[in-house]
Amino acid sequence: MSQKSANSRIPRVTNRAVAVSVNVSRGRGKGFRLRGNVGACFHLQQKEPTLHPQIIKQARQSGQLNLSNRGMVEVPDVVWDINNITPEKSKMLSVSLDDTDGEKWWDQVELTKLILASNKLSTIPSKISNLQALTVLDVHDNQLTTLPDSIGDLQALTRLNLSHNHLQALPKSIFQLKEMHSLLLQYNQLEELDEDIGNLLFLEQLDLSHNKLVSIPCTIGYLSHVSKLNLSNNKLKMLPPEIGSMDALRNLDITHNFLTELPEELGILLHLEHLYVRHNHLVCLPLFRGSTVLKELQAGDNRISGIPPELLETLMTVKVLDLRDNKISVLPDEITMLRGLERLDLTNNVLSSLPNALGTMSHLKFLSVEGNPMKSIRRDVIQRGTVHLLRWLRSRMEGSLSEGDDSGHCVHQEIGLHSVDRFTLHVTRTLDLSNKGVKSISEELVKVAVEEDVTSVDLSKNALTDVPSSLNILALKISELILAFNKFSSLSPVVGNFSRLLYLDLRNNQLNDLPLELSTLTLLKELNLCNNRFEEFPPVVFTFEKLEILFASDNKIRIVNVSGFAKLPVLTVLDLQNNDISNVPPELGNLRQLRSLQLEGNPFRNPRPSVLAKGTLALLEYLRDRIPC
Repeated sequence: MSQKSANSRIPRVTNRAVAVSVNVSRGRGKGFRLRGNVGACFHLQQKEPTLHPQIIKQARQSGQLNLSNRGMVEVPDVVWDINNITPEKSKMLSVSLDDTDGEKWWDQVELTKLILASNKLSTIPSKISNLQALTVLDVHDNQLTTLPDSIGDLQALTRLNLSHNHLQALPKSIFQLKEMHSLLLQYNQLEELDEDIGNLLFLEQLDLSHNKLVSIPCTIGYLSHVSKLNLSNNKLKMLPPEIGSMDALRNLDITHNFLTELPEELGILLHLEHLYVRHNHLVCLPLFRGSTVLKELQAGDNRISGIPPELLETLMTVKVLDLRDNKISVLPDEITMLRGLERLDLTNNVLSSLPNALGTMSHLKFLSVEGNPMKSIRRDVIQRGTVHLLRWLRSRMEGSLSEGDDSGHCVHQEIGLHSVDRFTLHVTRTLDLSNKGVKSISEELVKVAVEEDVTSVDLSKNALTDVPSSLNILALKISELILAFNKFSSLSPVVGNFSRLLYLDLRNNQLNDLPLELSTLTLLKELNLCNNRFEEFPPVVFTFEKLEILFASDNKIRIVNVSGFAKLPVLTVLDLQNNDISNVPPELGNLRQLRSLQLEGNPFRNPRPSVLAKGTLALLEYLRDRIPC
């Protein structure tokens, strides 16, 4: 037999999933050998994809079938007939209906959950209507361009995921699925939403993001059970006022559209908690008079030029307020009314100043004003972070010392409730008794401070030599204690009771030591010891493992305790300016977590001023290079 005639008899196998090796024996000229699973080759030539019988059996027993991520271009017919397999069909489908094979065909469960996600399906056949019991259908991440009208026959369907396909339109029958609770249509090519969407009265979640929608029908107002609505990344220019009728709405995302205004009705949504309107063309925001539980408002990347006080009055419950990348030129003092505000982002606006009253918002954990043309605040103040910026603003509010005794303080025997405004306590959560000649504080006043959830106490610029004992009532609430500019020569161990302190300011006193009882301040993040009489760091300082910022300039410190600082793993700012340090140990360079190290004004010769001028990172590297091998 010639080689040509031998090759002509070899079956042509094109399926790439099976490797077939053909070896034609040329030396003997007596034929050829075919290696490989030939049966599998011919089996894969069948047009209809098949499933292992065991998969079908399990589906018939559990009512669930997961065929995701199989590379299928079409669904096997057995799926649509899975609950209608006759003994005749079972032979053709290689499915045993013999009860001796582990399955009683008369005791099967109807299919309720079908997952066909992450395949290559371009169509769904009309026979899907055979699966009348389906409650969950997931066909996301396929190549669907259309859906059959028969999908409307799946009246039991509660969850339908059609996301990440190529759908340009939806069949009207889909809006007949009255039991639908979740409809996911994100990442398609929908240009229009049928007004029959309002028929899905029990819908709770609707995601239409990343489509090409230019409008939303007013019938969306009928969806009174929807709690989460995502319309982001479309081409919307307006929202229908009827959106205010979506009483259950808690989360609304309309970022990345072309909205120039929001309907006033949006502000009456009683249960709205999260509103995302970034990347639009908004010039103002509606008043949220009815949204009494709003927690997060993100309105960055718009064209908002101002924040009216009446708007702030409707945002009293907001914790996160994002107004970055707008055109805001003035931040009103009424911002302090937002007593629950924790994050305020004003990055890249046109602010030239900030209200000093902002410094009283001790509950504010994050404040960003980078990218504004600030004229009244130095850049280094802004770069030091939220805590330092708020403190700087608060210091601008402090007036000059009052006239009184020879120390310049007005002396009172006791500060009582008449000395403060309860509303101010309520709004600022700060008991500010700075520069009032305080010697003691009435328990009545402290108890009121507890009722108003005060977390900050400012006793600076008084003539105190001891901490008022009545403050013990506030011990477990205070996170910020300011005792600066007083006459403390020693600090009472009572301060150790304030175990939730994050910030302790002791600057400008006469301290030369700190009590060991302060070791209970395990949460302390910032400590200010500037302008005192310390000759060395008190050992208790090195027990504050969460300390991030330590100011100790203008003392008499002689030795840099590197081993002590090594116990502070998150220390990033260390200010040792204007002390009596004659030697800087090279091992200090191993404190790589430091981002700001200030050593100017000390009598050491090395490092030289030229090295100090290069900044912290260069200084640490310089010191590391001089560590003895």
